Amino acid sequence: MKRFLVAFLSIYMAITMALPASTLAAQTVDTVQVSQATQLEVSKSLFSLTEIRDVELEVDFGKKVDLTKLEFQFGGKSLSEWKMWDAKAESYSGDPFIIVKKEPHYVGGTTKIAAELEFGLPFNTDNLSTRSIRVIYKELIGDYELALVDAANDLNASTTVKLNVYDQYLDWEAIKPSIDSIFAESNKLNDRYLEYQSPGKSVEGRDFHLVVLAKDKEAVDKYLNQTLPTALENPEELMKKIKDGTMGDYQVPVWFNNIHPDEVEGIDFQTELLKKFAMESQVKFTSKDKNGDSEEVILDMDKVLDNIIFIFNFSHNPDGRVLNTRANALGFDLNRDNAYQTQVETIQLNQEIAKWTPLTMVEGHGYVNGFLIEPATPPHNPNFEYDLLIKSMTEQAHEMGKAGIGNSNLTSYFLASEGYKDGWDDMGPSYTPIFSMLHGTLGHTVEVPTLSQDSLRAMVGTGFGATNYVLENKDELYLNQLEIFSRGIKGQDNRLVDPLLTNAAGESIGRVRGNNENFFPDYYVLPADARNQKNVLEVYNMVTYLIRNGLTVEQTTKDIMIEATTYPKGTYVVPMKQAKRGLANAMLYKGDDVSDWEAMYDPVVVNFPALRGFDVVEVRFGDEEGFEGHTTKVSAIEVPASEVKKTATRQVLKNTNNDTIKLVNKLLAEGKQVGLVQEEKFGFRKGDFVVNTSDLLSYVEDYTFEANPLPAYNAFEIKWISESKVAGSGSSQLTFSLKELGFKLVDEKNAEVIISDSTLPKDLSGKTFVGIGNSVLKAVKDAKLLEGFDYVTTQGGHEGLVKATVNVNHQLTSGYKADELLYTTRGSWITEVPVDAEVLATVKNTDDFFVSGWWPGHEGAQGQTFAFTQQLEDSTVTLFANDLAFRAHTKYYYRMLANSIYASASEDTTAE
Repeated sequence: MKRFLVAFLSIYMAITMALPASTLAAQTVDTVQVSQATQLEVSKSLFSLTEIRDVELEVDFGKKVDLTKLEFQFGGKSLSEWKMWDAKAESYSGDPFIIVKKEPHYVGGTTKIAAELEFGLPFNTDNLSTRSIRVIYKELIGDYELALVDAANDLNASTTVKLNVYDQYLDWEAIKPSIDSIFAESNKLNDRYLEYQSPGKSVEGRDFHLVVLAKDKEAVDKYLNQTLPTALENPEELMKKIKDGTMGDYQVPVWFNNIHPDEVEGIDFQTELLKKFAMESQVKFTSKDKNGDSEEVILDMDKVLDNIIFIFNFSHNPDGRVLNTRANALGFDLNRDNAYQTQVETIQLNQEIAKWTPLTMVEGHGYVNGFLIEPATPPHNPNFEYDLLIKSMTEQAHEMGKAGIGNSNLTSYFLASEGYKDGWDDMGPSYTPIFSMLHGTLGHTVEVPTLSQDSLRAMVGTGFGATNYVLENKDELYLNQLEIFSRGIKGQDNRLVDPLLTNAAGESIGRVRGNNENFFPDYYVLPADARNQKNVLEVYNMVTYLIRNGLTVEQTTKDIMIEATTYPKGTYVVPMKQAKRGLANAMLYKGDDVSDWEAMYDPVVVNFPALRGFDVVEVRFGDEEGFEGHTTKVSAIEVPASEVKKTATRQVLKNTNNDTIKLVNKLLAEGKQVGLVQEEKFGFRKGDFVVNTSDLLSYVEDYTFEANPLPAYNAFEIKWISESKVAGSGSSQLTFSLKELGFKLVDEKNAEVIISDSTLPKDLSGKTFVGIGNSVLKAVKDAKLLEGFDYVTTQGGHEGLVKATVNVNHQLTSGYKADELLYTTRGSWITEVPVDAEVLATVKNTDDFFVSGWWPGHEGAQGQTFAFTQQLEDSTVTLFANDLAFRAHTKYYYRMLANSIYASASEDTTAE
């Protein structure tokens, strides 16, 4: 047996010496069990990557041993092998981070041996927020064997200890068991209501974990089925009851959230809060009084739950917790997707937020020097009832900050609205807390300064502070939320908002109303008939979106004429006299020009009609009757089957929406015949598609398309095409968009068409290249690929929606009109076009060309080129200065991508 062990140890040592330190550090290795195993007693068994901790050890082998022969091992390796991370060398090659503080020694005259170790900081810092560290620290987390070994005498004393980033960190797989454990313990201690839900799944199929904590089930049912419906339909009734004291017991929701799971405290602080709120009768925390002195605050949890329902959404992004990434598994930052809702995670969770309409939301983030808490800087989104939010948000944020530093060793915090001039704005509504403000919620992003044990404690403190503020001010806060709903229902454009909406010079500009008295229209009309609507598919999608987000949508019950246009029965209308009209307007209005500001945190244009590509009509009736009495509420969308005249052998599919592209790709993948119209005739355009009727009939329920019989005389030119071989390079959003359209992607070498928003392909010979944005424009210019080409960039990230003229005679612009709105976040335009190139799109040469966005210096784009295509000797290059696939929201421009691909597709010589 000993001979076997010696041989095994020799092999093991040879292998471990060959492995890099980083590989070993990522493993939990059991020490070989020698003949005499003894329990090693330790003063603590939990060690931290962000806190230095000493541990006292004791063991009794029952006899005297040679202390000089004893060796400490951790995870099967000597302590000297556990080295600090060397950032320059990008390896664990620094000094050891586990050291012996007190060598093994006998206690008194006994055989008991004592020693002391220090577990230091593997990354030589208690702040792991640096991106280069943040992506690797998880490889050290795990259970390890800590042992004291005398190998020569077959003596071993060991125990299992854990190394964690900080004590409360949980892998995603451990969160649900932790929740279950809290439920079980709470049920033994009290009768508080706890409910676990999984309101959706991530891209990779992981459940969301959402927990409701309340006084009892009746409190939850009353809020969801009585209080909230009344608040959204008749807020004045509840306001009267609160003011005259007849409201009785009622609870309001407080929501804790995370969306960036690599900002780890944002998940773990919720587990800590849930544990305390569910299990303890009193929760004590330290805050700061107005003089800055510490004061103890006690939350009586029975009283708290008499007034508050807690919702814990542990993360929008389970996959990101597993992968330790900010983005979801498809590469999308979900905190930029709450308004767009292109990703499955944001679609599912925002439906839940709409269902609950929380009074306040605290979302845990990191990492900003100084411990930042929102409210945000200007410019503010004009669709907020900002005067009813800002005072309470400011007060609550200060209470959160004071509790945060009182609960930790952090010494200060600041509010973005007070610490910054701009650059941390709430103009763009894509971030979860800011999007929630459109629900009338006090929305707070909390940015702790470090990834550390201390920041976790501070984040927990913000939860205490937020809760206590709601408890002490519930009636006032709820009255404000009810007033937001009341203004919406009344259609009131309250001028108290105006002083808070300023330009960069600090001057009050209020809501930009133009010639209108009211910033909000009476209705938005979304026609769903072919005569009045260019893209019925996106109308269905928009109506679904609005309903999902808690908004009222109606359909007309008869034909109605508005300004000489007849809208047939079944036309969708969004009445703007509703509680959450600000949310509807934020998605449907054209947006604002905020180009005077020096900094903006992120894009601000949402404008679904422009970026998804459907017609919407803003209606203002004044004293006229309008649609009242002639509509019915829509609860769900039923998309009608597409119509096909079966008597014709072939059909022409008009290139009008993305479903048509998906269907064409489906047919091509199945080996079905698809033709590309090559000339304008009989009401059809270049770039429309010809397919067999028999191939189309099985898809009328699955896709929304416009089909017309091919003229019997077949009198126009058709190119029959094969399935395209497409490569996409650059951003995840571009790849996602191409796949969303049904294109099967290959590598560049095997591609016929290469599409990129980052760089040039290695080899263009015999291929078509479609380049998007300033990175590609720079690459083309630097490579001197196109003679006579030049461009200008004000700054990457400058954003604008502009009026443009489109060359409708070109196949690449099939399905578009001469006058279009084009969108960019690239801040670029093309100043020189090669002599033999064909211009596809040009910015309007009018002073009013700029519609909305943040684009300082956009004036130079007036009249300039946005897109062109050029045929080279053995390749084609098409360049777009504008965006075609930005965050999968700019779906209206997808067909420019598709047209570019189909135009270069190989000809199917087998087609009839």
